[in-house]
Amino acid sequence: MGYSTNFEESQHFSGTFNGFARALARDAAEKCAIAGRRVLEIGCGKGEFLRELCSIGNAIGIGIDPGYRADQGRSGPTDKIEFITDFFSEKYERLDADVIVCRHTLEHIAPVSGFVGSIRRMLGDREDSSVFFETPDAKRVLFEGAFWDIYYEHCSYFSPGAHARLFRRHGFDVTELSLLFDEQYIIQYAKPVARPSTVRFGLEEDLEEMHRLAAKFPEQVKQVQDSWRTRVHSAWKEGQRIVLWGGGSKGVSFVTTLGLTEEIAAAVDINPYKQGKYMPGSGHPVIAPKALVDEPPDLVIVMNPVYVPEIKSSLNEMGLMPEVVALTRVELG
Repeated sequence: MGYSTNFEESQHFSGTFNGFARALARDAAEKCAIAGRRVLEIGCGKGEFLRELCSIGNAIGIGIDPGYRADQGRSGPTDKIEFITDFFSEKYERLDADVIVCRHTLEHIAPVSGFVGSIRRMLGDREDSSVFFETPDAKRVLFEGAFWDIYYEHCSYFSPGAHARLFRRHGFDVTELSLLFDEQYIIQYAKPVARPSTVRFGLEEDLEEMHRLAAKFPEQVKQVQDSWRTRVHSAWKEGQRIVLWGGGSKGVSFVTTLGLTEEIAAAVDINPYKQGKYMPGSGHPVIAPKALVDEPPDLVIVMNPVYVPEIKSSLNEMGLMPEVVALTRVELG
């Protein structure tokens, strides 16, 4: 994957996501006690969360990401944050940071042991420092047969237990472990220690369940794929105009895995930096929501159910009343 300034990953154009991110920033600022301290975000994207976090917590920030781009109008400037357009590597272990934040980046790292080890070396013996990680929950993917959540950019997958064990193995004490955003994301706080505690969270005890879910996964995926393929083809043959809502990775995986071409008219995305472009692999156009007014859809397939209320509200404001369905677990017989 060629991560560069051409890479567009931001979800911060959504009111639903922004509300979640703001609440998360408030929690992180308090739990990591960032006031007056230096915060390093590894994989900061376009810097939206780091700006919010440092603003709420009155902290100094450093963001590292090969895809960082200072787009005019995306976020306001600040003299308290420095951005480095690069990959995090051992050469950045010299950076002085009290708190390390890493959201939706660990799953893009293949050598996870080396990555977490580098962060641990960076913090050294400073037991007053802390780390905050947010990572997609792979257990949910297995449970739902969510083939749309398996794609090239994600080369590592974690359950809450796997996530916590990785950090404990590298000299961190996991202080909090939870699932947020409709239980889609693992939220983990940890501190570097000389000897990790023996205390474990209930979410960590998942090995037996992961084995069971993994054993069922191939058949689960086959049935889920068959169900969605049938649903889309039936609607298309009835002459319905079908659009996806979400032109990111889930949408790409959904259409390419199912081999959908002319059945899907377009992918809608509220991110203006995606509009006017095309989905990789399938070539479906990515359009703005307002484009639906001229060509109303009959069926809208939402790539993440957490956004359904926001999307329905947007459609209603445009006077559109299509059927709206979301990618969720299909109940199998």
